[in-house]
Amino acid sequence: MILVSACLAGVSCRYDGTSSLNPAVADLVRRGEALAVCPETLGGLPVPRVPCEIVSAEGQAVVVSRDGRDFTAAFLLGARKTLDTALEAGVSRALLKRRSPSCGIGEIYDGSFTGRLTRGDGLAAALLAENGIEVIPGDEYGGEADHEL
Repeated sequence: MILVSACLAGVSCRYDGTSSLNPAVADLVRRGEALAVCPETLGGLPVPRVPCEIVSAEGQAVVVSRDGRDFTAAFLLGARKTLDTALEAGVSRALLKRRSPSCGIGEIYDGSFTGRLTRGDGLAAALLAENGIEVIPGDEYGGEADHEL
């Protein structure tokens, strides 16, 4: 079993109420080979919601909204629930949404809300990786030929 970002499976759970549908990822879920989760909604955030980005404050990752509110607790809760779900399901790999403050892998938005990117991982992606789950960018996943899942 693998875990996938719910928005990639076609669930309209992104901050703006849309999905980032990747038909190959949605097909994995339809075939019962993948479990779709949204760390942000698991953390109690509504859809739609104000956009959030990760900023660094005193060496800690802090998730703030465009209007300056701190949403770190909700993002951490969602990351923990995502990890719990993955462990319960025996997940070994996760296909996640790039650049997200939850699911981003390798690069995320820099906290300036200007579209600039910086090196880093989303909170859920980092927690999954820290617990031995391989995280793979799922936006461009095109099926079995792309990755041996």
